Amino acid sequence: MKKGLIVLLVLLSIFLAIGCTDNGSEAINETSTPVTSETPVSGQEPDVITVSAAASLTEAFTDMESQFEDENPDIDVNFNFGGSGNLRMQIEGGAPVDVFASADESHMDTLANENLIDNSSREDFVQNSLVLIVPANSIHNITGLKDLADPQIEKIGIGNPDTVPVGKYARLALTEAGLLEPLEKKMVLGEDVKHVLVYVEREEVDAGFVYMTDAKTAKPGTIRIVTSVPVSTPVTYPIAVVSSSEHKEEAQEFVDFVTGEEGQEVLEKYGFTALSK
Repeated sequence: MKKGLIVLLVLLSIFLAIGCTDNGSEAINETSTPVTSETPVSGQEPDVITVSAAASLTEAFTDMESQFEDENPDIDVNFNFGGSGNLRMQIEGGAPVDVFASADESHMDTLANENLIDNSSREDFVQNSLVLIVPANSIHNITGLKDLADPQIEKIGIGNPDTVPVGKYARLALTEAGLLEPLEKKMVLGEDVKHVLVYVEREEVDAGFVYMTDAKTAKPGTIRIVTSVPVSTPVTYPIAVVSSSEHKEEAQEFVDFVTGEEGQEVLEKYGFTALSK
């Protein structure tokens, strides 16, 4: 009898405990916020735009990316840096590009003539300058262009003039100085201005032509600026929305930022001369 009573009491306690738990759960459910169609959900993914830009814009554009995206959280910028001529050919080949920023006018003009950019969005936004640099430990006494004709100077770094604006400007400067023909066999072609800079940094050439802004990004103690190189054509950078862009409004937002006060301040910080400010 006693054992049976004890078992009965234990079972009764268990049932009472279960009942309390169920009541507690019901109380919690009654006070919980119901999930409805109006409950906030995570926001949409930002629209991604691709900006193809001259290699010399690498540091400045990368710097302004976070500032632009903070002000435009619905836009995510992907950069594609390289020689302006190669970038232009990618656009001609149908690459999915939204904005093109060139280091010279000719490649932008080509796209404009082919109706591959939105001409109403095109704007010149900065200028640069051409300089002659040498390795910091150079044993050669190079003080100007004429010294490049010295037989001891065997290799000169220059961007490929057909696709790289810095090479086109260098070729123009050498032509105007009457030095192009005697120096052609010494030329080591780079695929963009950064490539030429690396040639000089690594002492793989005796001298090289780069933009002033790129010379300022060289590894400390690796190069020396010899002289500024005058060219008859200003080193001007245009930017425009690509006609085939599927995100024209977002692309124009980026163009407006680059040509606006905030973008121009960043570009000036890296040594460019602002035009749109």
